[in-house]
Amino acid sequence: MTREEKSQVIETLTAQLSDNNNIYLADISGLDAGNTTNLRRACFKAGVQLAVVKNTLLKKAMESSDKDFGELTEILKGNTSLMFSETGNAPAKVIKEFRRKSDKPLLKGAFIQESIYVGDDQLDNLVNLKSKDELVGEIIGLLQSPAKNVISALKSGGSTIAGLVKTLSEREG
Repeated sequence: MTREEKSQVIETLTAQLSDNNNIYLADISGLDAGNTTNLRRACFKAGVQLAVVKNTLLKKAMESSDKDFGELTEILKGNTSLMFSETGNAPAKVIKEFRRKSDKPLLKGAFIQESIYVGDDQLDNLVNLKSKDELVGEIIGLLQSPAKNVISALKSGGSTIAGLVKTLSEREG
């Protein structure tokens, strides 16, 4: 690979790192062709981009990126694959599901919305991360609950203030 080609790869990787807030580093070494194809298919179905990268080029891209990858640059040893996704937990779910049949891929680390996770032992934590949409849905549900109580109290209290206060106080006690 020429110096010019390496520079081009570093530029492309830097752009990908800048454009994505959910970045996983995984080790897929040792997977045969069939399993690699199955992993790529699973990633595609989950909306996850998968790319095998050279550690030295990825490290340079991380260093020239506008993000702080902290200790993730230190784990760039051996085989490294990048996984990008719009949803923070999608790559973790793909890895966990795939490992039901195989001992790979191993999670090396992840950069999720400026938080850094290092090590395969973080996989379950990453699987359990909630997306923005899931969090918004939970918040809306929590906010709707008190409103439903008030509406219910209004209906059962005869639509008067005294009836509403009485109904709500009975529910608290």
